Amino acid sequence: MSAAAGHAHGLPPDLPLVVGVDGSEPSLRAVDWAADEAALRGASLRLVHASLWERYEGASPAQEPGEPSEEAMVEDIVGTAERRARRRQPGVKVETDVLPEEPEYALIRESHSALAMVLGCRGRSGVTAALLGSVGVAVSGHAHCPVVVLRASHDNQARSGTRGRVVLGVGEKPAGSAAVRFAIEEALLRDVPLEAVRAWHRPLHEPRAHPLLVGEPARFQEGQAAEMVEEALRDAPAGLRVRRRTIEGHARDALLAVSREADLLVVGVRRRQGRFGPQLGGVAHSVLHHAACPVAVVPEPA
Repeated sequence: MSAAAGHAHGLPPDLPLVVGVDGSEPSLRAVDWAADEAALRGASLRLVHASLWERYEGASPAQEPGEPSEEAMVEDIVGTAERRARRRQPGVKVETDVLPEEPEYALIRESHSALAMVLGCRGRSGVTAALLGSVGVAVSGHAHCPVVVLRASHDNQARSGTRGRVVLGVGEKPAGSAAVRFAIEEALLRDVPLEAVRAWHRPLHEPRAHPLLVGEPARFQEGQAAEMVEEALRDAPAGLRVRRRTIEGHARDALLAVSREADLLVVGVRRRQGRFGPQLGGVAHSVLHHAACPVAVVPEPA
C-alpha cells in the first residue's frame, strides 16, 4: 500500500513494517521479504529483537568465535539483519531496536503502531520446521495489525512474484473486510492477479424422494459459496485481475492446496475468546502451520 492508499484507509502514512529478528535463517529471509514489501509500499522498516527469544524457541543463534557475551550476540543479530535489509533495498529507511523482554509481549505491543508485522519462524528445538514456533502462533493470535509469517520451509518465497498470484481465503463476512482490502492491496502492489477462494460442503443427506431434487442442495451450497466470492470482490478496482474459485471440501484443505500456487495467502481472523484470551480459529491455525507459501493473518474488527 502506498502512502496515498494508507490515507485512503485511514492509516498514518509513516507507520513502519516491523520484523521480528532472532538470528535464524528464517528470520533473515523474513527481513528480505519485508524489505521488498517496504519498497513496494513506500514504508520504512523497523527490525526488532526481543532478547529473551531463545528461551521460547529453544535454540540460540550461531555464535562467532571470540564473541561470547550476550550483548555481542544481540548486536550481531540486529547488525546482520540491518545490513541484509540495506543490501536488499538500499532506498528503504531502516531502524533497529533491542527490547529486553519476552518476544510475544514485545511484538504484540509493537503491532499497535505497525503497518504490518513480518515473522520468519523456525520450529522449536526438536520439532520439525514444518511446525511454527510458539512466538509466531502467539503473535498471529494477538497482534493488532496484519501478521505475515514465513516458515523455515518457504525457501524460495522471500522473492515476491515467484508464482504470480495472491490468494484470498474468503471468510463468512467478506464485504468490506480487512482481509479483503489487504489482499487487494497486495495484488495491486505486485501487479499480479488476486484469486478469491471459498470452500463449500455437499450436504450429508441429499433428498432422494424425487429425481428432480437430486443434487439441488449441493448446487445451493456451491451457489452460496460463489455469491460470497462475488461479495468479497464487490469493491475490487477495475484494473485488478481477479479469479474466482469455489472448491468442494474443508476450507483448511482447499487453502492448503491453493497455497502451492501462491506467493501469499491472506486469511482474516475474528478471534475467539478462549481461556487464555483471543485465539486463532482452526483454519488460520492450520494454514499457518502447513501452507506452502507465506501467510498473512489479518485481524477483523469484532
